[in-house]
Amino acid sequence: MDYGLLKKYTKNLTVLLVEDDIDFRKEFSELLQDIFPSVTVAIDGLDGLNKYKQYHKDTNKYYDLIISDIKMPNYDGVELIDAIYKIKEDQTVVILSARSEFNYLLPLVNLGIHQFFTKPIDYSSFLDDIFKLCNQIYNNNLNHNNDIIKIDEFLIWEKKNKRLLQNNSEIELTKKEIIFLDTILSNNEKICTADELINAIWFEEFDFNADIKNLKNMISRLRKKVPNLYIKNIYGMGYKAACTSK
Repeated sequence: MDYGLLKKYTKNLTVLLVEDDIDFRKEFSELLQDIFPSVTVAIDGLDGLNKYKQYHKDTNKYYDLIISDIKMPNYDGVELIDAIYKIKEDQTVVILSARSEFNYLLPLVNLGIHQFFTKPIDYSSFLDDIFKLCNQIYNNNLNHNNDIIKIDEFLIWEKKNKRLLQNNSEIELTKKEIIFLDTILSNNEKICTADELINAIWFEEFDFNADIKNLKNMISRLRKKVPNLYIKNIYGMGYKAACTSK
């Protein structure tokens, strides 16, 4: 991982960490402060929501990234993120969870979280994934109010025309591939559930009962057609697109 580029992506980003475990909160916040210039810490869900609202009141801005635990007093992670999405529906959210809390993740995926990490945190993997996520936030900020989504240095998605271009040449896509890309790329890098994607892609085919196998086959063909289009399978959760550029 290129730490110089990581600093480039994170130099203007603000983070809200919501975590009720005192020891982990201290350790993890110190790691985040090495990566991000501004890290606000909240001790539980209600404190997190209050600080989220206060930050907007003080700055007329929203945090670039929310990192939250799931099981907390005074609003758990599901309640907190639901409340935040009612304020800013495209807020970028990362969830921290213990393996025993897996069932809590499904409602959060349906709400639209962007990533989750399992405790204890594998810091090497965390840094790699944070690098990719901050790259996405950085490019999203560049593409704000723009019709173009830059996937990597050579690959772009035209939102209005629903075209995928590589080196300024259009890649021929099927109707289902277009719907898939439009759904997953226009979703602010959130995790899309398999059901959400299946319903969008096969919406008009009332006489065809599509399932996860059909979705996986379509994604497999698309990956072969566009190898540098990185489509990540979040086990048991769904899919998300990610930038591959460094």
